[in-house]
Amino acid sequence: MKLAGVVGLLLWSGASLGCQGHGESSDDKQWTEQELAELKAKWGFEWGFSGIGSFAHLDYHPCLTNPSTKYDIAIVGAPFDTAVTYRPGARFGPRAIRQASARQTSFRGFNPRAGINPYQSWAEIIDCGDIPITPFDNDIAREQMTQALTSLGKMATVSTRSPKPRLVTLGGDHSLTLPALRALNEVYGKPVRVLHFDAHLDTWDPKEYPSHWGVTQFTHGSMFWMAKREGLLSNSSSEPSVHAGLRTRLSGDAWADYEDDSSQNWIRFAADDIDDLGTAGIVDGIMKALGTEDPVYLSVDIDVLDPAFAPGTGTPEPGGWTTRELIRILRGIEGLNLVGADVVEVSPAYQGRSEETALAAAQVVYEILTSMVKRELPKPETKAEAGGKDEL
Repeated sequence: MKLAGVVGLLLWSGASLGCQGHGESSDDKQWTEQELAELKAKWGFEWGFSGIGSFAHLDYHPCLTNPSTKYDIAIVGAPFDTAVTYRPGARFGPRAIRQASARQTSFRGFNPRAGINPYQSWAEIIDCGDIPITPFDNDIAREQMTQALTSLGKMATVSTRSPKPRLVTLGGDHSLTLPALRALNEVYGKPVRVLHFDAHLDTWDPKEYPSHWGVTQFTHGSMFWMAKREGLLSNSSSEPSVHAGLRTRLSGDAWADYEDDSSQNWIRFAADDIDDLGTAGIVDGIMKALGTEDPVYLSVDIDVLDPAFAPGTGTPEPGGWTTRELIRILRGIEGLNLVGADVVEVSPAYQGRSEETALAAAQVVYEILTSMVKRELPKPETKAEAGGKDEL
């Protein structure tokens, strides 16, 4: 019986191969638009648990090796974590954030708070994949990130609403913000302002660290100090940048770190301020400081959240904001002129099986994308035109 079965299988295989030689292959067939549309309707859908792991099931393009790629907003991964001062692991952050974004799709992406689906609006949003960054030499890694983000920021856009593409970078440790600011300076030809959500200042003078063996400037706690000295920030008394969510400990036995931060023209909102001001007060303070016209780079360190909500991070600090509070604040600052953003310090090795840290990061990216898209849409004259009710 086994021999007969094998013979039968061979005969069937031969017949099948023979038939393929006489039929029309899919390569030879001239597909009509109607047939292609039917194939797309039949097979062009992915469930949240299926498909290749791009962010929110967006189209993936290896943009760095395909410079003719056009987009308005791109997701970019920066899997780098060798500039951390405590726990490593954020090199796996981009992969974790993409995985956590699986339930986001263009089919089910309407954002009720904004009244739009960012994935089905005017903007061509794609996933450009990861920058290949060396884990062996931080100077080379910094240059790789700078050149990559500069190249991506100079690519052509699809829509006239977006004269220059916007990049949302998935970290990776927070030091990647320095290459991002260098790239923006090259692309726009001028410094920008920064909105920085974090438990920590990240304006530390590198000499404040133990330096008997030499000073290391490029860390995930000194990149804004470096950016200020390179002229990448438009920080002045009239154009400050903003920290929000702070609850860091300071060096020594006094306020020198805060004084140095103030001298770099930063405005600070502590995590505790939310108890007195509420989310609306934090939003109001940010918008008064930054306005709606100046170009702003948004940098979100996931450790701005309390470890109860984001344990998977490199330098967790108790006493932070809830995920809901952060998202509410992000929704309130949608009027900012965001020219780029990053979400950093997701270290999945330290989070639980529920992926709470990566899920929070993926939601933050979704809110950022929504705001970037919404800002370029025509403003409705009344709430009725936007689908709501007019105020009395």
